[in-house]
Amino acid sequence: MKVTRVEELTKSRCKVYLEETFAFVLYKGELRSCHIVEGEEISQQVYEQIMTQILPRRAKLRAMNLLKNRTYTVRQLGDKLRDGGYPEPVVNQALAYVESFHYLDDLRYAVDYLSLHGGTRSRRRMEQDLTNRGINGETISRAFQEWADQGGVLDEQAAIRKILQKRGFDPETADKKEKYRQGAFLMRKGFQADQVRKAVFGGNDWED
Repeated sequence: MKVTRVEELTKSRCKVYLEETFAFVLYKGELRSCHIVEGEEISQQVYEQIMTQILPRRAKLRAMNLLKNRTYTVRQLGDKLRDGGYPEPVVNQALAYVESFHYLDDLRYAVDYLSLHGGTRSRRRMEQDLTNRGINGETISRAFQEWADQGGVLDEQAAIRKILQKRGFDPETADKKEKYRQGAFLMRKGFQADQVRKAVFGGNDWED
């Protein structure tokens, strides 16, 4: 394979293109040790060394360092590694490595999320948030069950009251226009219409 381009990414790292296609990111020291030079051929042995030794080792360390600072879902961590220029096979190796030590666990992430937000967000909003983080529907359902088994209670009325109190809304003194405004806000937050009606309109229809 021919090294068709070596593009400086930062002062210490470069993007390497093989046969006009982006292949991976290497530190300048790695470029020198592997004798990667633009316009020259790269041997299969060196390529395999990069893909099976150099990059996987670095990707695993990167994944571990990221997890020291915050929790990630599998997809989130994978995206961070991809953003760092790691090829897909290397990303998969790194993810498998941290998962093997249970440092990466979508179910645990989802249960922790529910424990943190269960009192202030609607079920629909939490399901959407977790889906956007790359967690599948089956895992989300299991998380709700596990959270409930741990004593978690999804009380949308309590969550709505907290939100309305924070927004300075009093259903006893608010006029109809303000009630509609607050009701629309809650609906956008994913709360069910009957729950919104009960909290904002005292259970009466919106039209009353």
